[in-house]
Amino acid sequence: QVQLVESGGGLVQAGGSLRLSCAASGRTVSTYAMGWFRQAPGKEREFVAAISWGAGSTYYANSVKGRFSISRDNTKNTVYLRMNSLESEDTAVYYCAARQTYYSTQYYYTKDEYHYWGQGTQVTVSS
Repeated sequence: QVQLVESGGGLVQAGGSLRLSCAASGRTVSTYAMGWFRQAPGKEREFVAAISWGAGSTYYANSVKGRFSISRDNTKNTVYLRMNSLESEDTAVYYCAARQTYYSTQYYYTKDEYHYWGQGTQVTVSS
């Protein structure tokens, strides 16, 4: 089993930045594809960003491309989401997700493809 704990959320003004962290425990996630999703009140959980476990392959939702950056540090068993130029539309609970995969360059961008989820961290952007 893999446990994921997100941190780094909070209240920020529009145009500001935050860095979210997702710390994994239970198993090393060095061979896991990782992703970030978000869910705003009254909306479905949506994909934000994903990263493979090898070669640093990444993929972003169009709404965050150029503003958000996903990265990972396998030595720390942690994945990050750097969020710049935040907008009020980015307000949501952000969730980290993981899935083990054989393929080093594989990433996933649908929530049904992930096997493990964190509890989420709230990000609120004030305009």
